[in-house]
Amino acid sequence: MFLSVFDLFKVGVGPSSSHTMGPMVATARFLAALRASPFAAVGLRASLHGSLAFTGKGHASDRATILGLAGFTPDTYEAEAAEATLAANRETRTLAPPGLPVLRFDPAHDLVFDYGAPLPGHANGMVVMATDAQGDVILRETYYSIGGGFVLSAAEAAAVTSAELEAPSPVPYPFRNAAEMLAMARGSQLTIAQMKRANERVFRSDAKIDASLARIWQVMRACMDRGLAAQGTLPGGLKVRRRAHAIHQSLIAERGLNLTAPHTINDWMLTYAMAVNEENAAGGQVVTAPTNGAAGVLPAVIRYWLDHVPGASPARVGEFLLTAAAIGGLIKRNASISGAEAGCQAEVGSAAAMAAAGLAAVLGGSPAQIENAAEIALEHHLGMTCDPVAGLVQVPCIERNGLGAIKAVSAASLALRGDGTHLVPLDAAIETMRQTGRDMHAHYKETSLGGLAVNVPNC
Repeated sequence: MFLSVFDLFKVGVGPSSSHTMGPMVATARFLAALRASPFAAVGLRASLHGSLAFTGKGHASDRATILGLAGFTPDTYEAEAAEATLAANRETRTLAPPGLPVLRFDPAHDLVFDYGAPLPGHANGMVVMATDAQGDVILRETYYSIGGGFVLSAAEAAAVTSAELEAPSPVPYPFRNAAEMLAMARGSQLTIAQMKRANERVFRSDAKIDASLARIWQVMRACMDRGLAAQGTLPGGLKVRRRAHAIHQSLIAERGLNLTAPHTINDWMLTYAMAVNEENAAGGQVVTAPTNGAAGVLPAVIRYWLDHVPGASPARVGEFLLTAAAIGGLIKRNASISGAEAGCQAEVGSAAAMAAAGLAAVLGGSPAQIENAAEIALEHHLGMTCDPVAGLVQVPCIERNGLGAIKAVSAASLALRGDGTHLVPLDAAIETMRQTGRDMHAHYKETSLGGLAVNVPNC
């Protein structure tokens, strides 16, 4: 089963890929099914379950569901149009999705947060329904938001079997784990990025690959620049102040004065990552890397490399992204990138592993050193919980991305000091993360029922 670099890196909207983008994608799919249905719908309903219910309001899942049912999608999201649609819905209690009649939808009655047992397929479940004039359900579908903006219907989730995962792939380098990736690299004498590009080439031209990679980095960079420029307080009620702008200005002022210690370079990485995640928390446009909650790690490491490492070249950002995507694909395939499924080790931990691999690659690392860098970064995020205070992607998420970026750079540097030989394989770290996520109590998996979320006042 092939996972493209453009599946992992998707342009979307904050604050959460699973809780905001996921419901928007799911409801867009439902509208497509409704348009093809012979039934005449008069109204819409939706219910959110599991983690989508527990932290849905803090993650804007209610807004995303309403906007998705109105026809919005993450990749074409426009903030002003969204606000106008929400205002119209508050006034009329209706929605007017493209290609369908005006439909009744009163969020007070038709959008339910179900705090009971989660649906069986995944911790992030939702049910979407269309009703007739009598209020009877004429079309119903269950969806699971499985992390990173990926969505499966109930039927698709049930069909994902080990046999399907092991099915032959049309790509020339169909590595399913890190051991196979390294073996294929040795056999082909290609880098990880070159193998990933060869796989992508089956589906699109080099020109298209390069243009799409450039677009991904452009959106990442623009998000970071907006975050570095913005000031004020983030929405949601915690009154968290944006800090990236002030820290960035102080770092610029100190530059060249020989007043700072060498470890101040960490402050640059922290600021780059925090800028992205402050924008994400404000509902801005971001790129899943591999999720919104972990969106700051990878672009912060790229910016660190470009702006602070001698010899860095923007022409090699594509190589960084392709390498990172290869690692992210292995983690998603063999474990998880969903905080609701495996805690923050699956989000920031995965992002740090991806970023470490990408940095090691552009710094000249061998495939073995790149795999080692990813393993170090992931290993030292194992067991990390997902416990957002008040269900918002702010505390501890914003700072956590900054620390993830620092760990990624340290992991790459440490790996490049060796020859690629190491005791713990990346595959073992990924499997450990999967097992740890399976065993982790639900309170620590994006439900805001444990950890910091219950030990920090929500006001």
